[in-house]
Amino acid sequence: MIDPLVRLLRFIEDSILVSSLTVMIGLAAYQVIARNFFDTGILWGDSVVRVLVLWITFAGATVASRNDEHIRMDLLARYVKPSSQVLLVRFRCLFTALLAATFTWFSLEFVLLDYEDGVKAFGDVPAWICEAVMPVGGAVIAFRYLLHTFFPPAQVSE
Repeated sequence: MIDPLVRLLRFIEDSILVSSLTVMIGLAAYQVIARNFFDTGILWGDSVVRVLVLWITFAGATVASRNDEHIRMDLLARYVKPSSQVLLVRFRCLFTALLAATFTWFSLEFVLLDYEDGVKAFGDVPAWICEAVMPVGGAVIAFRYLLHTFFPPAQVSE
């Protein structure tokens, strides 16, 4: 039952990443061409591109957290015995999970404040809808790194 759920989550992440990137590149290209050649453009186009950058960032971060492929500084890994490296990886993953959980908590508070205040992102689109990717992405990353804590990824430094 877990395997189909994991595949569904991967499909959703990949779909969000690919579709957001495609729309963002298309909209940004249209804005440049429309402004430079036709002296026009979409009024809310730049705002949508900024929101899509946020969504792509978090979709990419969740994809990177699948197999612990985030950028990291492994200075200690060079000096720790190979037998202790798994323990170091578990500690790093737990620390990352705690940081991501903290981010999730505060980003959720931020999104809820914008929801309560009725802040608009552009046009009639509420800001909280555009920002909702932050706590969701943070929660996915925190959960994955919590799992990595108990089931360390295969790539332990050599």
